[in-house]
Amino acid sequence: MTDQRDEVLASHSAFYSAFERAEYDEMVAIWADDDGVVCVHPGAAPIRGHRAVMRSWLALMADATYIQFFLTDVEAVVVGDVASVTCTENVLAAGADTPLSSFAGGSAAATNVFRRTAAGWQLWIHHASPVLSRPPLKEGDAP
Repeated sequence: MTDQRDEVLASHSAFYSAFERAEYDEMVAIWADDDGVVCVHPGAAPIRGHRAVMRSWLALMADATYIQFFLTDVEAVVVGDVASVTCTENVLAAGADTPLSSFAGGSAAATNVFRRTAAGWQLWIHHASPVLSRPPLKEGDAP
């Protein structure tokens, strides 16, 4: 089971690497090529179907002049031909309209579901939800 888990984690890393480097062809190869795929970008509605999901990644890659992920809390589970990987995406990014001297940052809780196909472990579902940060509570503050 460790070999399968390592293969899934390699596919997981390849997904984030393709996004960071804006390698659209690699992103297409990572995703399962069927209309059952689903992608939920942070704060957005689900996108269904291979064509629509790939269009969303192309738009994101075109808009981000810089993006880097620092993944934490990575956990992978393999059950038969399906695997899930959960993690915290700690993101540092700059868009086309971001001044060169500044970057935006944030975190998202992500779940990535992979299916074993003839091409190897391919992404089937990606769901990332923003993790809202707030100042630490002071003594006596309500949560």
